[in-house]
Amino acid sequence: MTEQSKHAKAKDRSINPDAEQQNREGRFWEVHKQAPEESDAEKALKGEGVPYSEWDDSRMLVPSSLELGPGAVDRYVISKQIVRMQEPRRLSHDDLDERRIIYPESPNRQLVNRFRDLRTKLLEASGGNNFTLVVSGASSAAGSSFVAFNLAAAFAFDQAKTAVVIDCNLREPSLHSLVDVVPEYGLTDFLDDPDFDVASILYPTGIPRLRLIPAGSRREVPGEFFTSFRMKQFVQAVRRRYPDRFIIFDTAPISESPDARILGELCDYAMLVVPHGRVSPTTAEQAALAFHPQKFVGAVING
Repeated sequence: MTEQSKHAKAKDRSINPDAEQQNREGRFWEVHKQAPEESDAEKALKGEGVPYSEWDDSRMLVPSSLELGPGAVDRYVISKQIVRMQEPRRLSHDDLDERRIIYPESPNRQLVNRFRDLRTKLLEASGGNNFTLVVSGASSAAGSSFVAFNLAAAFAFDQAKTAVVIDCNLREPSLHSLVDVVPEYGLTDFLDDPDFDVASILYPTGIPRLRLIPAGSRREVPGEFFTSFRMKQFVQAVRRRYPDRFIIFDTAPISESPDARILGELCDYAMLVVPHGRVSPTTAEQAALAFHPQKFVGAVING
């Protein structure tokens, strides 16, 4: 496929995304929404608020656009898109409580405040800029997925910010199950196919301003994906093109896989989750040393 045809394909999709979006939501959610009578483009021209479309969200990440420079993104437009973001379904407070997912009105104030504090410390470290963060467990069942998802949810509390959590545990992916998403495609599918559109792997979570990229097809040797040039392009582009978005990678335990260390080299920061009372201080220290010291932001004791 030529560059010209790729751009033409992306353009066609962005002009009228409603039909495709409706089909995707019908496949992935039990509760469907009715497609608007007018296209997003038509309503945008009138200045009306319109339902948010993942085609809008990802138009800079079609494969051909990965080569564009940082000036290609109109940040003002992206900020306006955040305001228009809508969910095809929202998880209820009971749903969130059952899944131990934080939300601003949660009665578990202690848990909410812990993640808010963690968010604040990370923002201080980044100078308020968006960033990519790897979260990995010091051992199996450390709770890294719990920490990664709730940290992403904490960033999404801010109505001017968005977050994406990416399931990079290719052997035992779990984040899609947490929010009842049945993914057709995921990260590995995007990395496998240079013509694959990232819009096909971005899924609403039922939580405002929070998106999920599931793992995709299971792989026994995921390291080959994370060391690929396309993965490096993806990490750089997803951070650069979304100035209001925080990207969190949930990985397999660092004690069992090199994936977290590999991704830690590509991302801005790395965080370790240590299960309370289940690993020795020596084990926790060795796990922390696997990350670059300038990128390691600390350990979270879970439990």
